[in-house]
Amino acid sequence: MLSRVAENLYWMARYVERAEDTARLLSVNSHLMLDLPRNLPLGWAPLIEMTGTLEAFRARFDTFDEQSVVHFLCADTQNSSSILASLASARENLRTTRDVVPREIWEEVNYLYLGVADHAEHGVSPRRRDAFLKNVIRSCQTLTGLIEGTLSHGPARTFIELGRQLERADMTTRILDVRSASLLPQNPEELLPFENLQWMSLLKSLTAYQMYRQQVRLRVRGPDVLRFLLQDPHLPRAIACTLETLSQELQWLPRQDRVAATVSLVRADVIDADIQALAHSPSKLHAFIDELQVAFANIHDTLSATYFVNSEDVPRVDSSQRPTQSTSGEQDND
Repeated sequence: MLSRVAENLYWMARYVERAEDTARLLSVNSHLMLDLPRNLPLGWAPLIEMTGTLEAFRARFDTFDEQSVVHFLCADTQNSSSILASLASARENLRTTRDVVPREIWEEVNYLYLGVADHAEHGVSPRRRDAFLKNVIRSCQTLTGLIEGTLSHGPARTFIELGRQLERADMTTRILDVRSASLLPQNPEELLPFENLQWMSLLKSLTAYQMYRQQVRLRVRGPDVLRFLLQDPHLPRAIACTLETLSQELQWLPRQDRVAATVSLVRADVIDADIQALAHSPSKLHAFIDELQVAFANIHDTLSATYFVNSEDVPRVDSSQRPTQSTSGEQDND
């Protein structure tokens, strides 16, 4: 497989996962705002922080009001992490490599992008927002199902899975970091009102609430939620599970020793983390998640150096900025 093809498939998967996760965040936050009192300081700003686009947003908008945030995350073409821009990038990456995947996968990506573009052109109004976000999530899940059910096990599928799992792990840490900042007490005796409701919204952002109730079988508590989302080996969006899947997928590739070793070290750090200490110290949790995001950037860099580019000296990605790729498909390395 050409390096260019592998890279485009990897980025296609990352952008689709990014669009789905952004839609999940907006949907859950919209419902949470209806359940919480108006004077509770939650608002829409955390969504911008989660997606790592704070500087870009401040350069364009003066306030974190609902209309600005929703437009920025849904339909703003100048925001590379918006749903519309992510799907445009996914479509472009797949367009240049669609001969290596079943036609149905290309058709679903194209259909999803055109539907979102048409909706965005008419504006994402509060009345239509819920249906719009549900359609994005459902279509992304349909695409995942098509890949699972129609694409042969081989390099194409492997690079798609690597992109999906790394983006998923990155988003989970971002959600944990920002949401936990308003949830974890500054001292053990401090009890925040509506704390359980916010922890539930965090789980729902990752479609993990029902699985949490089935496996933990306790009321929603901060330490249990952190342990579940960081260390559970079976939840698809838990960090430990995504890293284990990355390790398994890498076994299909040649020259994977360096990348696999990097993934194994990060997974060991997650499994060995002291959840109780993290749960009672927002500063420790924030520092730990920062380390994870830098580690994910290093995994991406190592993957890129091994399979996508000729140079081994790839600059480290700033953990505050999520990796993005040009959709021009200029690289064409064998």
